[in-house]
Amino acid sequence: MTDPASGKKLKLALQGGGSHGAFTWGVLDALLEDGRVETEAVVGTSAGAVNASLLAYGLMDGGPDGARRLLRRFWEEIGRVAAHSPIQPSWVDMLLGPGNMDFSPLWRMADLMTRQVSPYEFNPANLNPLHDLLEEMIDFPRLRAALDGPPLFICATNVLNGRLRVFDRKEISANAIMASACLPMLFQAVEVDGGHYWDGGYSGNPPIFPLIYMGGGRDIAIVQLNPINIPEVPRRIADIIDRVNTLSFNSSLMREMRMIHFITTLIDRGDLPADRYPRMLIHTIDAEVELAKLSASSKLNATPAFLDYLFKLGRSRASAFLDEHYGDIGERSSTDIAAKFL
Repeated sequence: MTDPASGKKLKLALQGGGSHGAFTWGVLDALLEDGRVETEAVVGTSAGAVNASLLAYGLMDGGPDGARRLLRRFWEEIGRVAAHSPIQPSWVDMLLGPGNMDFSPLWRMADLMTRQVSPYEFNPANLNPLHDLLEEMIDFPRLRAALDGPPLFICATNVLNGRLRVFDRKEISANAIMASACLPMLFQAVEVDGGHYWDGGYSGNPPIFPLIYMGGGRDIAIVQLNPINIPEVPRRIADIIDRVNTLSFNSSLMREMRMIHFITTLIDRGDLPADRYPRMLIHTIDAEVELAKLSASSKLNATPAFLDYLFKLGRSRASAFLDEHYGDIGERSSTDIAAKFL
């Protein structure tokens, strides 16, 4: 994945967002295919944790092409399963555009049920096919033991104390990924090492500090799924709840960006020595306008057509990022932190 002539590296920070993670799949596919930039490390939350783990294992097992194959195999399998689900977009949804399932009767029934019935009640056996799929695709003992491949971090939120738990590569398991992706309205809290965890988005979506504390390069590329800006005030209850969740899931990232901006300002003013405090270079790859149009229902829409739409959107945005900002990597931030996050 590295162009020997450039030696450019990126640390990747992958947000969560349900099936919108297929956008990140497209981003990673384009970066891997381009081949000019090496993944120095990767951190992910929820769907980002899934993509991060598949990326790290695929790179270790077969290089960039191996990672591309593994990511495609995973998302295509998700699409095959979703194609047989009774919850599908209605013809009205499909007329209005890709993704949303707001007019699907079964989606509305399922959405209402999750607001009234606990997953401990409607799924007492705690069945989740994603766990088995991850076990099938990733040899976790091999991933934990291998010395090659990029450092990997995924995060989850401790239910009992609200603290962020970061699992590093030596701790990665299918359960750790499931903990990072555990939406409490849909799944029972996941137990790992005696702790009980919900979705990592509540405390870090994704956390940036592991990429800073590990040392190494200064460039961090955030693949952002949750839009910071939306076009209008939500009025429907589903849209209000979705915006509340988005604000919650973005809040930790925005706090970290505020701190990075503050430290960078002090370094630039000469108030902090640049040789002791790294000046981090921040890049973002997103599709705010397109993703802001999608409702909460789209995050559970994993039909092949919608995943393909997100995949192609991700590829196009990653290609545009490389075209416009490849020269910035290693030199400067391509994202104006103050304008975007503060």
